[in-house]
Amino acid sequence: MVKGIRDIGVAAMFGWWVWGGPTFRSFMTRPPRPNKRRGLAFRLTLLILTSTTLIFLAAFGYNYYHSRQLMLKDARQSAMHLAQSVVQQIETRLCAVETLPRMVARHLERPAVGGGAVGTLTADRLHALVQDMMAGTPDIFGATAAFEPYAFDPDRQYYAPYFHHAEDGRVLFTQLGGKEYNYFLWDWYLMARELNRPVWSEPYFDEGGGGILMATYSQPFYDRSGATHIFRGVVTADISLEALVAQINDISLYKTGYAFLLSRNGAFLAHPDPTYMMRESIFSLAEAKGRPELRAIGRQMCRGSSGFATLTSLHTGRRSLLAYAPVKAAGWAVGVVIAEDELLADLENLNHHVLAIGAAGFTLLLLVVVAISRSITRPLQRLVHTTEEIARGNLEAALPVVHTRDEVQVLTRSVDEMRLALKEYIADIAETSRAKERIESELKIASAIQMNFLPKQFPPFPAQSAFDLYAALAPAREVGGDLYDFFMLDDSHLFFSVGDVSDKGVPAALFMAVTKTLMKGIAEQGLTPADVLARVNVELCSNNEAAMFVTVACGILDIATGDVRYSNAGHNPPVLQRQGQAPELLPMPPGLVLGAMEAAVYANCVVRLNPGDRLLLYTDGVTEAMDAGQRLFSEARLLLETARLADTEPRRMVEEIMAAVAAHAGGTAQSDDITVLALHFKGEAGWLCQ
Repeated sequence: MVKGIRDIGVAAMFGWWVWGGPTFRSFMTRPPRPNKRRGLAFRLTLLILTSTTLIFLAAFGYNYYHSRQLMLKDARQSAMHLAQSVVQQIETRLCAVETLPRMVARHLERPAVGGGAVGTLTADRLHALVQDMMAGTPDIFGATAAFEPYAFDPDRQYYAPYFHHAEDGRVLFTQLGGKEYNYFLWDWYLMARELNRPVWSEPYFDEGGGGILMATYSQPFYDRSGATHIFRGVVTADISLEALVAQINDISLYKTGYAFLLSRNGAFLAHPDPTYMMRESIFSLAEAKGRPELRAIGRQMCRGSSGFATLTSLHTGRRSLLAYAPVKAAGWAVGVVIAEDELLADLENLNHHVLAIGAAGFTLLLLVVVAISRSITRPLQRLVHTTEEIARGNLEAALPVVHTRDEVQVLTRSVDEMRLALKEYIADIAETSRAKERIESELKIASAIQMNFLPKQFPPFPAQSAFDLYAALAPAREVGGDLYDFFMLDDSHLFFSVGDVSDKGVPAALFMAVTKTLMKGIAEQGLTPADVLARVNVELCSNNEAAMFVTVACGILDIATGDVRYSNAGHNPPVLQRQGQAPELLPMPPGLVLGAMEAAVYANCVVRLNPGDRLLLYTDGVTEAMDAGQRLFSEARLLLETARLADTEPRRMVEEIMAAVAAHAGGTAQSDDITVLALHFKGEAGWLCQ
């Protein structure tokens, strides 16, 4: 069976190697080679056969596994029933042996017998009782009533008349006791006296009595005439273990199965290997062979447990099933060992037949699949040759005529339609490419034009020493919607602004250009920042069908006093950095974005800059820049960066802040335009809203 599984498994692995393994993948990624390409018929055949094989193996494996489990379950039950049957036979014999010593012990405990001594019991009467006990059951090999020192005869320390069967069937008599055989020290006597209950001894070889391997049942008897019971001796019945061993060794289980018997200490009483009997224990073998699992099984058996175990038999060297059960009467344990391969022999034979039938079916299926695959793929092969011509650029190649009325015919018609559509597509894509290149060129020009709208000369006013400023803009696309501007209204007033259009791309760039132009034109009329925003708002609201808007923060610096009059149209509050102090956000007057509502009203605020103070204007592309974890750069981070750069020039401050924003974003794509303007006043501070 194993060989059959291996053969089909090799076929399945071959199918994987060709269909799903490295050969197939490399075939799909390399250009086709002449005469080496595997056709669709081959792959279809291989796929069907591989799938069929895997399904067969799965069904076969499932059936084999569950059949094996069922057979093992039945084998366990049979082995346990056999072990329990052996236990029942042994216990039946032991119980029959136990009955007679109990009866004799009760007879010896009668009041007429007691009186503190033996009473009226004579030696002849005692001998008759022991002989009657032996005659009561053939399983008793020998018996005696062993008395305490001087308990039967005041003149005799030892008194234990022992009767046992000889090999020729005669009953022999021996008087036990003496310096050579001090029965007071033997286990069969000591255990009954010390434990005050009947016991079975460990098996032993009785050299002074029966001269055979035996086990002894000892029943203590007492002088019960007084208030306390006085131990007087034991009544014993010996059984020969040779007959018991022969009975267990006669058990036949399949070809190599066997049974064994353990004593309460784990010594082998019966085993197919006679060298183990009374010479080895299950624990000594476990230690000598290095088999800890055998030691664990021995502990379970000696504790009186029953159950199953799987192990390699020391006797046969084969993987085997062990069922064990306790002989409760004597504290022994019976084990039954059966080789697993013998249990599963019928299942193995059945699997061989199933595999043979499967192999025959596999061969037949191979022939059928090959025939069907070739009939299906032959029209496809002709179509492949034509499509290869088309793939090489010959869009005039004629497709074969197919009348199969199936998917191949539909595929041929679709390929022909694709060929015609491909010709049109190639022409269209050439035109599209030219248009795309033109758009990209125009976007570059638009970006350059947009950047030209913004001041680029720094320092912008070399003759002015009262202030210094720097600004930079980084669009998110080719063209952006942010703006900044600054210019001198007269010799003592500087106008500056920063804005952010609501959209991106070309529309935002156009809206930005219009906003910047309007602001400069209106600001030069000498108006306050709030008036400038109001005028620009009216202009932007006119015909604003796209509903675009722009946020703006602007102000006018009086170079002579350091006063900055500023206004706000929905923009982020600038950062005020006073010399020697922590930066803070400049309070802003309320104001609606430009282009949203024509009647919007704007207010002015005034703040006085002292020499060394700085203003930092920016768009939300700075504070809302996000990293890969969607964490914002934030106003708090901006204040920290401004504090760090408190003593730097405007150019470096702007460049460092934009670098910090880029570092925060990491590899995350820029989602909004970024604009920063830094103003350093070199030339007492408070603010006032009007």
